[in-house]
Amino acid sequence: MALFSPKKHFHSIYDITPEFLHTVGVRALVLDIDNTLVTYQTPRPTDKVVEWINLMRSHGVGVTIASNNDRARVEEFCRGLDVFFTYKSGKPGSKCIKLSCKRWGILPREVAVVGDQIFTDVLCANLGGAVSYLVDSLGGRENAFIKFKRLLEKPIIRSYKKHHPDEFSEDKNEA
Repeated sequence: MALFSPKKHFHSIYDITPEFLHTVGVRALVLDIDNTLVTYQTPRPTDKVVEWINLMRSHGVGVTIASNNDRARVEEFCRGLDVFFTYKSGKPGSKCIKLSCKRWGILPREVAVVGDQIFTDVLCANLGGAVSYLVDSLGGRENAFIKFKRLLEKPIIRSYKKHHPDEFSEDKNEA
């Protein structure tokens, strides 16, 4: 079960700050695109996403965009961002972590993979020796396979929340 457990849960990327990353020794982020940064239907980053990525970069945090999507989708998303990116990343394999470590000259334990799926993003981080941060899905249209995986994720998330309450952000509706 540990392979499927994130190190920490955040409601969104915006809850992750450069100050927090500094305190936990994370020097670079590997970011998923779909339902992490934007919805599947959104071809380009929003102004708010660009601002957040620029904030990370201005504080010396390396940013890698890693998606299992094809080259056209990832290049279109990253156009103008001036970030390192990989496409057809093979997540949950850890190729994107190795590439990010090489790009930023750091060790896997200094990388955090941020994504909305346990069986791709969290597993990728845990298999690759990186830190795994799970964020809530942005929602929107998802194919049947993703919907099925989300059903399988529910008991894992419940167990994680029960056994690691300090690492799980409170539900928005409970605050």
